[in-house]
Formats: sequence, C-alpha cells, structure tokens
Amino acid sequence: MIAYLNGSISHKTPTYIYVDCNGVGYHVNISLNTYSKLENLSKIKIFTYLNVKEDEQSLFGFFDDEERSLFVLLISVSGVGVNTARVILSYMTPEEVKSAIIHENAVALGKVKGIGPKTAKRIILDLKDKVIKETGGEQVILSSPESNTIRNEALFALIALGFPKPVVEKQIKSVLDKNPNIEMVEDLIKQVLKQMN
Repeated sequence: MIAYLNGSISHKTPTYIYVDCNGVGYHVNISLNTYSKLENLSKIKIFTYLNVKEDEQSLFGFFDDEERSLFVLLISVSGVGVNTARVILSYMTPEEVKSAIIHENAVALGKVKGIGPKTAKRIILDLKDKVIKETGGEQVILSSPESNTIRNEALFALIALGFPKPVVEKQIKSVLDKNPNIEMVEDLIKQVLKQMN
C-alpha cells in the first residue's frame, strides 16, 4: 500500500489532484476538506489510501492522517463505499463527523447524499467506540478567486460527487443569488449541499 506521496501538485481541482513525485504523476482523489487545506500549496506530503477493485485501482489522498483514519473507519461500515466516505468528508469536517458519531446524531449524518437513516445509525453503532478514542479535527479554510471560477469549480466538484448537472446548476445559481459575496468554493459547495436536503 502507498502510505503517502511527497511531491509537487501539478494539477488541482476540488475533487482530485495530480501529485508529481520525481516525474511520475499520481491521480489522487480528495475531499473538500483536504482541498481547502492544500488550495494554496504547490508542494505537499499527502497521506493516501489505495482502493483496489477487480476492474480498477484508485488512490485517495488526505491532508493529515486523522482524516485518512476516519475515512478507513467509514468504509469499514457496511453500505459505505469510498465515494460515499469522500462525500461525507466533503460535507462535514472530520471533527463534525466524529461529533455526530459520538453524540449519536443520525440526523446530521443522514443529510449527506447517499446516507439514509439506516446507514447513519449503522455508522454510529459500528464506529462510536472507536471514534471516542480519537481526537477532533481542524477548521477548514479556503480562499478562491472570482465568482465565475468558483461557480465552475463548484459545478465540476458536485458533478464528480454524483449529482446531476441540471440540478447542480440550478442550486448553485440559487445560492449565489442569495449570497453574492461568497468567495470560497468550499463555502459555495457546502451551501448547495445544505440547500439540496
């Protein structure tokens, strides 16, 4: 298993990055939480998880080992795959996920796309004891350029996370109409996710 990559970021989007390690470029899937922390970085040491299936291999990256550990815990739960775990960590920070699990807040977990009431309760049941032993996360900070770029990045990210383009476009427009001063792509995406529930 690849434990981490240490190199320069040659391409960056809210859902994946290319990490150049001595001339070899790795496609690394990331959450919005990780994106927010590396948005202004050109070089990075990123912790990774290699997901192997019969027909594909995909690499997931995390800014810190805390988020990776939580990701591994989440995918250990029946009904939670790698993409669903990434959506959870895009909708909520690791600290918020852990808090929801510890306080048995199935409603908060159930607001995430792909997580129904049964799965939310299963996550809490399976992970509560394990999460109690761990510490919380960090706040997410992200700065991004002008509105049009933010709109496009948010659209791309939400489509990549599995949402239909027409719905996403409508929701992004609605959020920006109500909050024209949004400057951070992550804030826009989170507002769209909340509005869609």
